Amino acid sequence: MSRARLVPAALAVAVVAAGCGAAEESPTGSNTEAGITIFNTEPENPLVPGNTTEVGGSRVLDPMFTGLVEYRSEDAQPANAMAESIETTDSKVFTVKIKQGWTFHDGTPVTAKSFVDAWNWTAYGPNATQGASFFSQIEGYGEVHPKDPDGPDGPQEAPTPAVKEMSGLKVDGDHQFTITLSEPFSVFPVTVGYEVFAPLPEAFFKDREAFEANPIGNGPFKFVSRTVGTDIKLTRYDDYKGDDKPKFRDLTLKVYQSRESAYADLVSNNLDFMEELPPNALAGKKYETDLGDRVVQRETLNMQTIAFPFYQPPYDNVELRRAISMAINREEITQRIFEGTRKPADGWVHPLMKGYEPGQCGDYCTFDEAKAKEAFAKSGYTGEIVLLSNTDGGHQEWAEAVANSIKNTLGVEARFVPSTSFGEFRQKVNAHEMTGMYRAGWIADYPSIENWLTPLYRTGSSSNDGLYTNPAFDAKLAEADKAPSEEEAIGLYLEAERIMAPDMPVIPLWTQFTVGGKSDRLKVANLDPFRTLDLESVEVA
Repeated sequence: MSRARLVPAALAVAVVAAGCGAAEESPTGSNTEAGITIFNTEPENPLVPGNTTEVGGSRVLDPMFTGLVEYRSEDAQPANAMAESIETTDSKVFTVKIKQGWTFHDGTPVTAKSFVDAWNWTAYGPNATQGASFFSQIEGYGEVHPKDPDGPDGPQEAPTPAVKEMSGLKVDGDHQFTITLSEPFSVFPVTVGYEVFAPLPEAFFKDREAFEANPIGNGPFKFVSRTVGTDIKLTRYDDYKGDDKPKFRDLTLKVYQSRESAYADLVSNNLDFMEELPPNALAGKKYETDLGDRVVQRETLNMQTIAFPFYQPPYDNVELRRAISMAINREEITQRIFEGTRKPADGWVHPLMKGYEPGQCGDYCTFDEAKAKEAFAKSGYTGEIVLLSNTDGGHQEWAEAVANSIKNTLGVEARFVPSTSFGEFRQKVNAHEMTGMYRAGWIADYPSIENWLTPLYRTGSSSNDGLYTNPAFDAKLAEADKAPSEEEAIGLYLEAERIMAPDMPVIPLWTQFTVGGKSDRLKVANLDPFRTLDLESVEVA
């Protein structure tokens, strides 16, 4: 079973119903005492599930924590993990029974309270977590997380909540709890596989600082050490009760400043796995010569975008946003930089999602010099256009190409400004300190159309980093959330996407056929649909 965090909404009903000593060979022939090293970027924050919504941190937390639900790497279908059952009759009240006998890495039991306490802590406004909005469907969320009062006079301090616990969460016993939502939401039982819904041990609440220095999970791997800017080391938790037990012992997530340097290590077998190769490896399909049968590839559920800081002129100008999008020659860039491993996007929902409708972005995502210049003239803007991005994820080549496309099409000064560290880059994004448009992207938390819209563009949502807002769009999402059937919900989510389209809140660029690679030490290493190494599949020679 994959430890990925996505699952089709169509399958929600299914959910409801460093070692020492001599090396040891498993029945599959894998060296079970071996360790592997994989590529990673520097996590933005301390390793707390409710406050981690970016890839660098997620890759660490995913093997460290097991939630109620996990999803199969081959087809993304859901299966209960820590949940014995999740039952509902109305998509509003859910009874959750968890499996007995599970422990955290410090030996303490995982109970229903471990989930409820973690969810309440994440949702509590003063804790200012990135994952809080994922609990907004639960009854009482508004009481523990009052609306941000920021307005035309600038940032205002939010009121202190009168309570610290959501009324919609109730512990029924050591191994059962009840969730009551404010409105029916059929997608909810699917969302609980996302890592922000992970349980937390009592040690976290007793001493958060100590936990952040030495995080304690309940997954197949436990924390060993973190050297900022260098690596994070995990090791197998041998008392793990899940079915997805690893066939190797140690896992090191090595932090690189660039994918190019990581790729050099991969080619020379000094890195065991890299989930996405850099553009210089894709050029001319160089990777085929470099790696041969060590290439790992599949179509994955992610999209590259460019986001705008709506709080920063001139990017609050809708005609400028439209002009920039129409000035980008997506087809040329995907062929020249990515050798066709990317496909130009024509909307904000991934094409692999059930209900996806092509062309939702319309002309605004089509390269058209005349229309781009017309919109640019309407904007009245004559200054410089800046594109910001980290470069440790292999983004420099395409970002420079995008800036040049804008410059050549609009006849305006446009330039790419790099930032080395992904962690530092994301900190500025979350602090709303971006001075230009910036690289963004999305790997779905669960493959539902809803997940491609709500977290990113709904007012106040966890990943609405540019502070976009549209009341009509929000209202249509709320209507879709309460739809009595999946088909009706999909139709309403598509309507919401069409309402949003003229605003161009972010620029969709392209989706991805991912090409990664492994060392010759790994006999088996598979990508899951979510652009992540399926750790359960790994077999070491």
